[in-house]
Amino acid sequence: MQVRGLFLLLLPLVLLAATTEAGKNKKEKGKKDTSQCEDWRWGPCIPNSKDCGLGYREGTCKDESKKLKCKIPCNWKKKFGADCKYKFESWGGCSSQTGMKTRSGILKKALYNAQCEQIVYMTKPCTSKIKSKSKAKKGKGKD
Repeated sequence: MQVRGLFLLLLPLVLLAATTEAGKNKKEKGKKDTSQCEDWRWGPCIPNSKDCGLGYREGTCKDESKKLKCKIPCNWKKKFGADCKYKFESWGGCSSQTGMKTRSGILKKALYNAQCEQIVYMTKPCTSKIKSKSKAKKGKGKD
């Protein structure tokens, strides 16, 4: 009777240990990276269609090569590249000579060893100071 009680007490522990070990094997199977190489050189993200969205990035290390899935946001600044992240200051005043506003950005992060400029400049047209009032709604206030 005591042996039976001991068996029932140990059975859940054995099952718990077995499921934990099986979970580790699944995680190890999910990792497909068997490369011993540590000096990977990654190219830019190349979209599958158009100029943004899902794509792939090719990497090489010695005699090995890999392709990784990547994504280029559709609102990225094409001039700087999707792998260069910048911290921008606020827009400057409007230049009366050019009719443009400017601001600069300092490199915050370069992903996948991308070649990025340390400082970049952006310009945009000045907006007119006088904004037209929205038109009155039809049928209200008019008799």
